[in-house]
Amino acid sequence: MRLLVFQHVECEHPASLRRFLARDGVEWDAVELDEGEAIPELEGYDALWVMGGPMDVWDIEDNPWLVAEKAAIRKWVGELERPYLGLCLGHQLLADAMGGTCGPMPSPEVGVLEIELNEAGKKDPIFNSMPIKQVCLQGHSVRVAQPPADTVILATSDVCNNQAMRVGQNAWSMQYHLEIEPGTVEDWMAIPAYYDAFEKLLGKDGIEKVKADSNARIDDFLSNAEQLYTNFMTLARG
Repeated sequence: MRLLVFQHVECEHPASLRRFLARDGVEWDAVELDEGEAIPELEGYDALWVMGGPMDVWDIEDNPWLVAEKAAIRKWVGELERPYLGLCLGHQLLADAMGGTCGPMPSPEVGVLEIELNEAGKKDPIFNSMPIKQVCLQGHSVRVAQPPADTVILATSDVCNNQAMRVGQNAWSMQYHLEIEPGTVEDWMAIPAYYDAFEKLLGKDGIEKVKADSNARIDDFLSNAEQLYTNFMTLARG
């Protein structure tokens, strides 16, 4: 299997998922879109992961590469019909690229919080053997307002009704982060846009609490990430 990864900022890489790729000997190429790296020919890859980032799906003026990325996602999911996994911004980009819409939330969702699988999520193979309630790291002020056609919502939270979804039969995405590993929050806080947003909402003490909460739940993060990885790869190899 050969995996393609779209990254939008250096520190938002596959994080803990990298250890499972290395364990299984999976070849993967990362494209750092924000640094001007070009998207390669898609046909040479078996699966696509799209990671998070500080920009929004509509920030085309500041990030013109978003146009090409959305076109690539649309081709990958709609034409090639190959396996897709999106996290946070990757969740929103899937919705936008496939005809849905994204918009601001009434209030941001930030911190170590829980999402809950709905009835469809309990039955979907992407969440096979995973808890109904899952701990995750949230850091978003935008949500998928209208999902694309042929979408099934799989998980929700108290303030966001689309925490995970499946589009068609080959694309899955999550608004939250479960790929967290030790040092992830610290790396994120080195990005001014992230630090300013977290500080504005939580204060400096709140940022320290997010770090502490993330470290305290790291075993849950790693367990859930490994199971999601296993489920996705099983589906991708289908």
